[in-house]
This record gives sequence, structure tokens and C-alpha cells, in this order.
Amino acid sequence: MRFLRLKYFFIGKPIATDRAAHELIPKWKALAVLSSDALSSVAYGTEEVLIPLAAFAATAVAWSMPIALAIAALLTILALSYRQTIHAYPHGGGAYTVAKENLGLNAGLVAGAALLIDYVLTVAVSVAAGIENIASAFPFIAHHKVAFGCIVVLLLMVTNLRGVRESSNVFAFPTYFFILSFIIMFVVGAWQMVTGSASPVAPILHEAYPAIPLFLLLRSFASGCVAVTGTEAISNGVPIFKIPSAQNARTTLTWMAFILGSFFLGVTLLSHVYGIYPQEGETVVAALSRAIFGSSVFYYFIPVSTALILLLAANTSYADFPRLCSLIGDDRYLPRQFKNRGDRLVFSNGIFGLSAAAVFLIILFKGRTHHLIPLYAVGVFISFTLSQLGMVRYHFKHRRKKWLISSLFNGLGALTTFVVLLVVAVTKFIFGAWIVLLVLPCMVVVFRRIHHHYLAVGAELSLIGKNPPPRLEPFNHAVVIPISGIHCGVLEALRYALSLSHNVRACYIEFDPEATKRLLPQWEQWAAQIPLEIIRSPFRSIVRPLLRYINQVDHETQCDMITLIIPEFITKKWYHQFLHNQTAFFIRAALIFKPKIVVTSVRYHLQNT
Repeated sequence: MRFLRLKYFFIGKPIATDRAAHELIPKWKALAVLSSDALSSVAYGTEEVLIPLAAFAATAVAWSMPIALAIAALLTILALSYRQTIHAYPHGGGAYTVAKENLGLNAGLVAGAALLIDYVLTVAVSVAAGIENIASAFPFIAHHKVAFGCIVVLLLMVTNLRGVRESSNVFAFPTYFFILSFIIMFVVGAWQMVTGSASPVAPILHEAYPAIPLFLLLRSFASGCVAVTGTEAISNGVPIFKIPSAQNARTTLTWMAFILGSFFLGVTLLSHVYGIYPQEGETVVAALSRAIFGSSVFYYFIPVSTALILLLAANTSYADFPRLCSLIGDDRYLPRQFKNRGDRLVFSNGIFGLSAAAVFLIILFKGRTHHLIPLYAVGVFISFTLSQLGMVRYHFKHRRKKWLISSLFNGLGALTTFVVLLVVAVTKFIFGAWIVLLVLPCMVVVFRRIHHHYLAVGAELSLIGKNPPPRLEPFNHAVVIPISGIHCGVLEALRYALSLSHNVRACYIEFDPEATKRLLPQWEQWAAQIPLEIIRSPFRSIVRPLLRYINQVDHETQCDMITLIIPEFITKKWYHQFLHNQTAFFIRAALIFKPKIVVTSVRYHLQNT
């Protein structure tokens, strides 16, 4: 009961299945839940564009605006493409479903693996970037980035275990605070430029751009493409929208794309005009805020709102990762436990798995965003490309109204994202992209091995093709009771054993012959009708002598089944249990893979201690 009260305190009381419809959320909340990942990339997208350029030469940053415009065009193509996906798959058309149904199983598994990697990296990158933004304003945090990052992941986990509706209430305020604070920064920055109160360091457009290597431009473009990650989240999360789900999802996707594109271009433009470059210890967004607001209180609005949206951007993954795991688990390519909903109608096992993987990455990469980013974009664009190719195939198969126009949008999306995928894979290969390209096929192999296991288990358990017996007959079985002495708990186990079979025997593992001499008269007094076997154990082992005795009984009796009954006593207070031997646990663990043996416990509950 104490555990249940603690559980209900943190995640709330269980929600009945028939209340699922009341857990759906409106568009303005869905924007906060499913767009926080995409919107949060504003915080580091421009910085990732500038880092390769600034490392080459100060004049090279002039290319930041043309690159940002190219990324904004890519975002527009993706948004139009995923609107088609939502229309075709109104119940949720993630890359896994689209690719599997239209391109085949292998393509679906690759897309699913890529999405799972993407969602885990989203949590790790968002949390790490959020902590770094806070550290820009409060430097003492920089020395404890990993610890703070792990704490934030655990808080997100608990919040999402409370359910979709409650988590959306938590995340709505930070998202809209972020949007409002950035609008204020853009308005003030533009006003300063127009009125001349701030002197621009560089013009918006250049008459001539410096000559730099094509590879560097491509690397900068590939780095900045993290700004479009999360675009697919709304198409994956259609089921959480209020009815009409598909229409609400399409509208929310349009809102998200417009806000993301505007903010990304705005940050890049102002950073270029104000001469903001990446610096150790301060993010580009924080530096831009300082240039516009100085040291006034408004300066802190941007780092704080950015940190909040980054920390909560991980919630997009918490909305989609468990749902994707449930789909793959339902197809028996992941453990079936992932398809089960918890007390609050969320996929709890997926939430636990995502949290554990994100904490592992934060610790492994020491909470450094720039080290995590190269791993990020590869999986995203693999899923983008497969999803859009699947949609092209879908349109040609079904040929519904305006299918040619729809296939054109998706085809353009597939071509664009495939080109970007090649650029990202080549330019970021040595910086960490190779890890994702190695992990992806390994995950597909694991998926297939899991599926093979489920098929083999199903075939072995199936009754199809087998002749039913004329009538069910009871097992001929023997009962073995290991004892450590004679007490009330042992007597309860003996009574239970006699109700199961007439072939009951007890065994005592002897460490001390003197203890055996004291036991035998007590046994004759209380349980003389049950034979007691004394097994000597010169090396003070319990499990191995017991296993040998069970094998001996099996050989002698030739029974269909042997039941091992373990007498246990349970203390009144749970923490007193740690003061007693846990032999029963080790016996059960040793026998779990032994065929023809049933292990059960008869528990005697102490009333006073």
C-alpha cells in the first residue's frame, strides 16, 4: 500500500480505458507537445551553420543567410510532404508504417530503427543544449552538466508517466513563453536596425560572397539541417489530437512549419547583421540576446525561455517513441511489453526505455551538444526519405483524387531529403555519423531475431494440427520441500504439500551435524509421516546439493512433474525482510530453466514482527 500511495503521488491514480477519448488534446496543446522538438532547434540550428564557417574564416559567415534560406526551403518541402502523409494515414503515419506498407518490411524496419535512434538523440541533444543555455547565464552549472541533464530526463519521465493530457498542461506555458520572448527579441532587434540605435556589423545581402570550399558549404548546410528535425513528429502523433484528428494535425503542422522557419531565419539574419559568432561558454542565441538587450532583465528572458523549450523539447520524443515501440512490438519485432499501456493510458515501458537510453548518451558524451549533433541528423533523414518514397508508392497504388499533385510533393520531398542524407552522411561521417550507420543494421538484425523468436514460440505452443487427448488427465507428480528447520512456516508448507500429492518428501541441507541432531527429534514429533532426507554439504552450498537431490527424485519416481515448495515467512514491516536470508530467491533463479519442475512458495505472514 505504501508503494501504491507513493506511485499515485508521482504519476496519479489509474485512468480507466473508457476514458481514453478524454485524454485527447486540442491543437494549441498539441503544438506544445509535438512541436517543441522542432521549435527548440532554433536554439542551436544557426550555431551549427556558423561553426564550420567561422572555423574557416571570419568572412565565410557571409554564407550563413543563403544556407539558412536553403534550409527554410527544405522545411517548406517537408511540411507540404507530411501534410500528404497525414491525409493518407489519419490514424498516424510514421515512417515505420508508411515504409513497411509501401516499400516492404526491410524498409519499414530501417525506418523504424532510424526513428528510434532519432527520438533517443532528440532527448539527449535537447536536454544537453538546454543545460548549456542555462550555463551561458549561470556559469557554475557548466561544471555539473551531466548531473543536471540526468535529473531533467528523470523529471520528464515522471511527467510523461502522468499521461498525455497532464504533460501537455505542463509543456504549454514554456512553449508559448519561448515563442513570445523570441518575437520580442526580433521586434526590438529590427527596431534598433531601422532606427540606427544599433550599428549593423554586416549587411543583410552581400554584393559578393567569399570563395570557400564546396565541402565546407555542404558541411555547414548539413549541420544546419538539424533545424528541420522533429518535422515528422506531428504526422506520427495524429492519434493524440481531438477529433477531427487528421485535420487538426495538418493545421498544427502548418503552424509549426511557419513558426520554425520564421524563427530560424530571424535568428540567422540578426546574428549575421550583429556579427554574432559561436564562442566557448556562450551560445549564439544568448550572445544575440546580449547584443540586443544588453545586461537588462530582458536579456535573461531569451536564455531562460530557450533553456525551457530545449529541456522540454524532449517531450516530442516521449510522445512518439513509446507509440512507435508499441507499433513495432505489436508486429512482434520488439518485446511485446512495449505495446501495453500503463495506469495512465501511456506506454510506460517505452517511456522507461527512452529515459534510460537518453541518460546513457548524456553520460557517454558528457552532456556536450556539439558531440551529439553529428549523430543526430543521419537517422532523421533516413526516416524522412523512406517515408516520402513510401508516400509516392502509396499514391501510385491507390490513385485517389489529386494523386498526381500529391505524389509530386512527396517525390520532391524524397529527392530533397535523399540529397541531404548523402550530404550529411559524407560530411559528418568521421565526426560520428558512422556510429548511426553501424547501429542501424544491428538494430534491424535484432528486430528480426526477436520476430524469429516469437514465431518459433508461437509454432511450438500452437495446438493447430495436433490431436486433442480423449480427456485431460492429472499429472503424476512428487513434491519436494527444502527446510532449514522446523517452525510454523514449515508446517504450513507441509500441509499444503499433502493437499497436492501423497508423494511428499522433505530435505534438509546439513552444514552442522549438531544442528541435525537437534532437528530430528522435533521432526519426529511434528511431521513423522513425511520422510526427511538429510543431505550433507561440506562446502556449505545449498543450491547445488538441492539440485542433485531433485535430479535423484526425478530418476527414482519417473514422475511427470516435480513440485518444489519453498517455505517462507514474511515480516510485518517490509524493511525487516532484508535482515533475513534470501535463499528462496537463489533457488528459484537456479531452477527457472529446468524443465518439469514447478517452484512455488508458501508464505507464513508474521503478525507481530
